[in-house]
Amino acid sequence: MTDTQQIVNKAWNFAHVLRDDGLSYMAYTEQITFLLFLKMADEQTRPPYNRKPIVPKKNSWASLLAKDGDELEAHYRHCLEALGKQSGMLGEIFKKAKSEIQNPALLRRLIVELMDKEQWTRMQADVKGDIYEGLLARSAAESPKGAGQYFTPRELIQAIVDCARPGPDDTVCDPACGTGGFLLAAHDYVLKHHGSDLDKDQKKHLKRSFVHGTDIVPNTARLCIMNLYLHGIDGDPCPIRSGVDSLASPPSDHYSLVLTNPPFGKKSSITIVGEGGELEKEDSAYERQDFWVTTKNKQLNFLQHVRTLLKVNGTCAIVVPDNVLFEGGAGETVRRNLMQQCDVHTLLRLPTGIFYAQGVKANVLFFDAKPAQEKAWTKKLWVYDLRTNMHFTLKQNTLKRSDLDEFVECYKPGERHKRWQKWSEKNPDARWRSFDYDELIKRDKVNLDLFWLRDKSLEDSEDLPDPDVLAQEIADDLQTALDQFASIAGELKE
Repeated sequence: MTDTQQIVNKAWNFAHVLRDDGLSYMAYTEQITFLLFLKMADEQTRPPYNRKPIVPKKNSWASLLAKDGDELEAHYRHCLEALGKQSGMLGEIFKKAKSEIQNPALLRRLIVELMDKEQWTRMQADVKGDIYEGLLARSAAESPKGAGQYFTPRELIQAIVDCARPGPDDTVCDPACGTGGFLLAAHDYVLKHHGSDLDKDQKKHLKRSFVHGTDIVPNTARLCIMNLYLHGIDGDPCPIRSGVDSLASPPSDHYSLVLTNPPFGKKSSITIVGEGGELEKEDSAYERQDFWVTTKNKQLNFLQHVRTLLKVNGTCAIVVPDNVLFEGGAGETVRRNLMQQCDVHTLLRLPTGIFYAQGVKANVLFFDAKPAQEKAWTKKLWVYDLRTNMHFTLKQNTLKRSDLDEFVECYKPGERHKRWQKWSEKNPDARWRSFDYDELIKRDKVNLDLFWLRDKSLEDSEDLPDPDVLAQEIADDLQTALDQFASIAGELKE
């Protein structure tokens, strides 16, 4: 068991104790994020970091450790309130933050036994996200309605960023940023590959204007801001917009790189944040003049939206479910226009069993925005099939970065003109194959759900995966079918 898993287990045990005290798992997870931030901010003021304190001394971690009993409970409440009034990103992190832990003894145990004993900053950079996601996954298992979000595997994010190769002068946007995985990976990529060569202006840009994001769920956006802040990003105004529906209006700014995994779900709903911070939803299609087609399909709306976010020659990598590739009507219109007006050059078919949400069959679509012209910009779509005959689970056989090595190698980051096709009639099991635009545009409904590999499990029972993997795949397929039937039933009621 890794250190992170042990800490997640430890944190989960505290969650059970607090649950008995009347705190929901989701409320507990939020309280953990507040305390975790204050502890890590304190660690960064000490060797070897020796950074200038970002939290006022009277509200610092040391101030919490110095108190006990009712005095601690009152002081913690006051700290959250005071920090929420700070300017910039610090104020955004603690905006409307409230203490939900009423028992002073439990709060003391949480601070001293769980938080203070660990050196969080020395762990891998995204341990905060791992812990948060681990708690959400546990919460979802305990209460399926408790955690609707699921997160993109870090290994997949890393591979996508390695393909996109962000540079120090880029502007990177994620319109559904979640906990900030894509934004942090892009930021870290630039530091790793260009850190020693950055000039003064580039360093300032990387800190203040390199990343931009939006998330409709305030608590998730809060964690994203926290993650960015602890990685040295300090934009003012805050680069993350919280509680905002990305799809509601055309963008005012445009970016050179968009990396995103929008929330899956068939229908769109316009979400309004009420006066008390609650989310109110209303089913609706988005009437936007910059969209090719009006539809209630959230995924098709996000695909249209990310295209409008790009600068000319900007690049997008977006995770989309299978239905975006084959659905007729609005789906066909979007695919036709996208291939006409952009260079849709790469499709990665993702395996099942890599997301917290069950039954997800997804892909990563890469395309570049282009200036207007009559002739279609897409010439050739290169497809890598990581799904057929691949079996992953979240526990026993997790997706590793090495599983994506061949895809990244085939992608030829920065040298796409050097791509070559591995598939041929003599090599029918190769996972990398290209399709010409003329061939694609003639397919029924411009269907881009492309596959050619033989499913070995259908031909030979000896090639079947392990029973637990097979059972999970069957459960995933049934879940997908149920979701589709539920969607159809919902539409028939309207």
